[in-house]
Amino acid sequence: MTATPDTPQPILQFEPFISAVEPTFWHTLTRNKIDLYRLDDAPRELMGYYSTGQIVSARDSTVQPSVAPAKLCVSSGSFDGSCPPFTFPAPGTLINTNTIEEFKKIDKMKIFRDTAEQIWSDIVSGRAVTDPSLLCRFLVLTFADLKQYRFHYWFGFPALLPPEPTLVKRTTPIAEALSPSQIASLRVEYDALKGGDKAAVAPAFFVLHKRDNGVKIGNLSELDAGGDKAPGGEIMVGFADPSGLSSHPGWPLRNFLILLKKRWNIHTIRVLCYRESLGKGDTSASIVLDIEIPGEFKVDECPKSVGWEKNAAGKLGSRLADLAPLMDPKRLADTAVDLNLKLMRWRIMPSLHLEKIAATKCLLLGSGTLGCYVARSLMAWGIRHISFVDNGRVSFSNPVRQPLFTFEDSLDGGRPKAVVAAENLRKVFPGVKATGYNMSIPMPGHHLESADKTKADIETLRGLIDSHDAVFLLMDSRESRWLPTLLGASLGKIVINSALGFDSFLVMRHGMRVQVPMTTANSKTTNIRLGCYFCNDVVAPADSLSDRTLDQQCTVTRPGLSAIASASAVELLISILNHPDGPAAPPDTTLLPSEPTSQPLGLVPHQIRGFLTHFANLLVVGHAYDKCTACSDMVLSLYQKEGDDFLLRALASPAYLEEVTGLKQMHKETEEAAVEWDIDVDAEGW
Repeated sequence: MTATPDTPQPILQFEPFISAVEPTFWHTLTRNKIDLYRLDDAPRELMGYYSTGQIVSARDSTVQPSVAPAKLCVSSGSFDGSCPPFTFPAPGTLINTNTIEEFKKIDKMKIFRDTAEQIWSDIVSGRAVTDPSLLCRFLVLTFADLKQYRFHYWFGFPALLPPEPTLVKRTTPIAEALSPSQIASLRVEYDALKGGDKAAVAPAFFVLHKRDNGVKIGNLSELDAGGDKAPGGEIMVGFADPSGLSSHPGWPLRNFLILLKKRWNIHTIRVLCYRESLGKGDTSASIVLDIEIPGEFKVDECPKSVGWEKNAAGKLGSRLADLAPLMDPKRLADTAVDLNLKLMRWRIMPSLHLEKIAATKCLLLGSGTLGCYVARSLMAWGIRHISFVDNGRVSFSNPVRQPLFTFEDSLDGGRPKAVVAAENLRKVFPGVKATGYNMSIPMPGHHLESADKTKADIETLRGLIDSHDAVFLLMDSRESRWLPTLLGASLGKIVINSALGFDSFLVMRHGMRVQVPMTTANSKTTNIRLGCYFCNDVVAPADSLSDRTLDQQCTVTRPGLSAIASASAVELLISILNHPDGPAAPPDTTLLPSEPTSQPLGLVPHQIRGFLTHFANLLVVGHAYDKCTACSDMVLSLYQKEGDDFLLRALASPAYLEEVTGLKQMHKETEEAAVEWDIDVDAEGW
């Protein structure tokens, strides 16, 4: 661009800085505010940085390259004065207010003027000659809402105004202003100023002597010998230009020109706007400006200044950074804990239904060893709604085997297990919705306090099962599983049962009230209905705890067995949730490890019977029993018809269940058959 004698010389325009705040800056500000600054709102020193203008080329050669904006960046390193490689320093001042009201009411004109006067003082004193980075002083005003992790901020980049508008006579690409040998020499000279380290910080402002066979770069102090009349060939000044625009230099040139005018009274000067592709040594985007700086500074007062940054709407005003998703520890944890699951879905299992898993509400009946391990595994799978039911208290023997309890929970008679389990689960991950219910589950054959109390417990348990998607039966006794089994079958819920022996365990899913296909040993397919925990019984559940020794009342088991059984129970649930048929999935039986499975998570068995003595598992299929005391049609129909009255009778007398299901009649017929068999044996003389 060249001005002709008939046209006025154009006023030089500058590309302003835009702020670029890395999230690490807010992390460090938060830590410093809490640990160091507290209520002290005194100005703090920062170190920002910028790089030379960049041209971004697209991979598609048909797309025109774009120009990256001129950014002044701050990061966590800004607090200790460090800058990344290939960048140029810009000292700054941080003013962090204690309240949003202070942020709004602070005298912004004054703090901006104070920063501008610092720049002017550095120019007048000569400090800007020895340290030209002072010409790029900036200001950032902030308020950190540490409860919400929201940050209000406003950057100011003060630029002093010249006595008269600066004019540009000519804009020339570097390839036209310098010869190829001079450009090559420029790169060598510039690297020499960095001590040979290409990643080191180079001077952002310099003097350039143009020679026939090259150039010579020096510091600004060389201008003290005679300003733009200094000996040694044609002289130019240069600066690291953050702008990539073909005709407009970057913001740092404004204060540089003020320095040239004030200190050396330079009227005309050639300026190299130095632009280098990061780490590539390509300077082709650089331009040379022929500039006229008219007028005189008549007084030593700081001139007026401009430079408050505009907000996203293009108006003078502050900006807001909402970093709650990145900084709130709970939300950080919420993102981090699911990383393993999300990585699974990248390549290993793209069809994994993580959203379905996360939305599943799980009810854990029993908060002991099984309950604690099941809860931890559920949470690891991304399940965020877990409820505990238990009527026990934490004892001194519990914490070493049950990972949701501590020694302190055992003191003073022990705290309620269900409540403590939920509380400590939230300590593991605050994002989980965990609730504990300290209550008893009515059991057949056990003493019932009163009809009203039993009905209240039944109603609470029914409401809990109804409001959850999956129910885990993790109790110590057989009879405590009867009522939840019946309610789960009636309400159509997924019920996972886990029971322990000394060195063996059972994990099973209760069958739904539908028939599912099953392939038999002769490869024929038949439709069956899967059974529940009580379908193998020929007697009603009764009191199994009274008149027992301590080792018979407690679940005495090998320590590692509960973790294995719990993990198997959770993995069974996840497999059900990922199967197209859900809880109605047909039962799978044992396959060799080398055989492929139809589902990404593998088999969906009905029952897993594990034997720690042999480190082996058996996959068993159990059919529904038409005389089952918990899930048979007779029991469920009586419950639907009579409600709690039926339950109260069954709980009071297990014999009643045997009578209504036909088990009593079956026992009678079996005994009669046995008597007849004995008579026949005697008659034959065997």
